[in-house]
Amino acid sequence: MTLLAVGHGTRDPAGVAVIRALLDRVRALRPGLTVIESYAEITAPSLEDALAVCPGPVVAVPLMLGRGYHALVDIPGRVGPDVTVARPLGPHPLLAGALTDRLGTGRYADAVVLGAAGTSSPQGLADAASAAHLLGRRLRRPVPYGLAAGAGPELSEVVRGLRAQGARRIAVASYLLAPGHFHDRLAAAGADVVAPPLGVHDALARVVLRRYDEAMAAVAAEARSRDRETLGRTG
Repeated sequence: MTLLAVGHGTRDPAGVAVIRALLDRVRALRPGLTVIESYAEITAPSLEDALAVCPGPVVAVPLMLGRGYHALVDIPGRVGPDVTVARPLGPHPLLAGALTDRLGTGRYADAVVLGAAGTSSPQGLADAASAAHLLGRRLRRPVPYGLAAGAGPELSEVVRGLRAQGARRIAVASYLLAPGHFHDRLAAAGADVVAPPLGVHDALARVVLRRYDEAMAAVAAEARSRDRETLGRTG
């Protein structure tokens, strides 16, 4: 079996380095599993180039934190029917723990906001809201969310609203995998503290493997169902 990791892609070399180090951590956690790197756009290797050298069967795991265009439409359409596409990484309780770690002392600010990249997908917006809720449960305080781009609440407006309500120190939990354009947008939103992206965190690597395992379990369940139908017709 092959885990084909599909990142979004970035022009920032630091962002690519983080994704590669994360996948090295995935390999260390699951020795013997073939893990291949690919990207939906901008960065090489492309999804198609990586898929061409993947030993099958293949599970494509979107290295994305919510259900946007790439996870829902682009990747499934490009890999074809013989490749199983896993769910995107978020939301997940393990990621809330990683966000808390990255916040450090920022978790004690007057207000904490989850800062996400943004999406025009209603499912993606729901995922960002769920991730903020999970972080709020972890911190035992309300955590709103704001976006660097796309539809939904703009992070800078959320920060201004919290200021107007009396928050003097505001921290942003960066709900991103790696540094790059979107993290720069979060940093420019006017908060006092902006945590680093999730990056190479064990919790994130474990979620990658969980999404792979979930997809594998679904494939096995479907195969058993087909076998039962075949037995029913021949019995």
